[in-house]
Amino acid sequence: MLRAVYHGENGLRTLRELGRSYQTIGKDLTRVMNRLKAVYRGWGIACAGTRVYAARYREEWLSKLPQAGVRRRAELLYQQLDGLQALRREVRREFLAESRKHKAAKMLQQIPCIGPIRAGLLISLMQTPHRFRSKRQLWTYSGLGIETHDSAQYRYVGGQLQRSKKPQQIRGLNRNHNHAMKEIFKGAATRASCYSGPFHDFYAALLAKGMEPEMARLTLARKIAAITLTLWKKEERFDAEQLKTQAA
Repeated sequence: MLRAVYHGENGLRTLRELGRSYQTIGKDLTRVMNRLKAVYRGWGIACAGTRVYAARYREEWLSKLPQAGVRRRAELLYQQLDGLQALRREVRREFLAESRKHKAAKMLQQIPCIGPIRAGLLISLMQTPHRFRSKRQLWTYSGLGIETHDSAQYRYVGGQLQRSKKPQQIRGLNRNHNHAMKEIFKGAATRASCYSGPFHDFYAALLAKGMEPEMARLTLARKIAAITLTLWKKEERFDAEQLKTQAA
């Protein structure tokens, strides 16, 4: 019943802790922004967009709140928002400076839609590509693995036990995974599908074949994960022409 657990590489502890801090502060920032909008929505004040967070428009927004207690609560949330934004900028600087010490960061940034932040997070989360024997193991670890399910595999026909020819049914993606890794690859695929580039051509080719947009983005995310693993393992350069050949 015991399972092997990867304990990590030496020399990555600082990058891993900074990456965790950056992700945690980002989640806290999102939570405060949601609470701030909830205050306005609770009083029937429409607050779509990001203008409600801008410092130069705060007095205008605060004046829309009818009661002093509610305004004070919104002011405290604004103070919390400013503090978290400044803290995230500071951690971002330290995180990027630390990630540049690793040669894999520059290598991973060759891949379209994998910028400095995503490259640093990939290094801190994966630590080494050699812990994954194949791309399918990385897909499963990142929540991009397809789960299938079947029942009644065998049945009696004429008194003889035979295996059923019924195909396995797809039950979606695996739920036991690293959520941060899934967010990285899905975010990269979503961005790549919206902007021109080699990955967009690959995405457009999938749509031309009749694939649904959701499945096309999932396939693109799996492709980005596979390319990330291959380039990192072999220390090669990204070749867009090879991707265009596969899309064709």
